[in-house]
Amino acid sequence: MTAARIKYSVRLPADLTRRLADHARSKRASQTAIIEAALESFLSPDGVERLEAALARRLDHIGRQLDRLGWNIELSNETLALFVRHWLTSTMPLPDTALKSAQAMGKERWERFVDSLSRRMELGQRLRREISRDLSGGD
Repeated sequence: MTAARIKYSVRLPADLTRRLADHARSKRASQTAIIEAALESFLSPDGVERLEAALARRLDHIGRQLDRLGWNIELSNETLALFVRHWLTSTMPLPDTALKSAQAMGKERWERFVDSLSRRMELGQRLRREISRDLSGGD
């Protein structure tokens, strides 16, 4: 036996009506079924708790992603800082006579570096994975 149904007439903004029709079509459900589900969810006494729990789970996930992102940025900054310090302390200044040829060689080396970096980014090879592999002793 089905529950008695009462007919309601409501007026919805045109944009909301269009979105409701699009959603019903994409879910292969009637607009009535979608409105019923939305009202049940909205009027449910535990709806607020479920929404809060879902939001808390999503925020926790985002927080963990931000922690990993922060660690990767810190690793990048430290790697660059160590390299710059090493380069500055171990590289002697060039005499004026060798400056032009050193700049030409530097430009060529820079282009090779950028090409190498592009390949690594396309192939997914990352320094972080190499460091983890080196630290764990695996190849």
